Amino acid sequence: MTRGTHQGSAAQNAKQLIEHKGGIIRTAEALRMGIHPQVFYELRDSGVLEQISRGVYRLAAQEPLSDLDLVTVAMRIPRAVICLVSALAFHGITTQIPHAVSIALDRNAESPKIDHPPVSVHRFSGESLTAGIEAHEIDGVTVHIYSKEKTLADCFKFRNKVGMDIVLEALKLYKDQGAFDVGKLLDYARICRVEKTMKPYLEAML
Repeated sequence: MTRGTHQGSAAQNAKQLIEHKGGIIRTAEALRMGIHPQVFYELRDSGVLEQISRGVYRLAAQEPLSDLDLVTVAMRIPRAVICLVSALAFHGITTQIPHAVSIALDRNAESPKIDHPPVSVHRFSGESLTAGIEAHEIDGVTVHIYSKEKTLADCFKFRNKVGMDIVLEALKLYKDQGAFDVGKLLDYARICRVEKTMKPYLEAML
């Protein structure tokens, strides 16, 4: 077998491994899977792989990602939970277009080093960090996002940052979707310590 044939076979094998991973992979993960660095970078240089963020690549021939920013953040910052306006947008309960991906991290977690997409980091702790997390699969990647009800409670908690007009719009759009779960909303309001703030708004919408 010639050297060129061997390299071609290695590249094909590497491509298949990446396809099995959903077509998106981090450099470190590729190396752990046994893909030789030279082969990996040949795939990149030949255009088979395209870089979507530092250390994160996808197969260029695949369909465009449905939510590139959320997928990239999930790959780069696995412990992050999508929150606030970014979570509202995912759940379809805001008209806002997020300019950065809002993420929740533990108060003691190291600040993420990510060049793209821009992220807005919010520090949570205890049950306010762990409650209401949903795992959604987007383009084959697991993305952790707070539920609608937890997100609404978070938005009341961070209302000075989010803007009360956006919070109230989200509450209305949530009700319009036909799933106005007062019990869940109050449970998360207690966890986020905004029960007294939220309760009058919830009562007004019943």
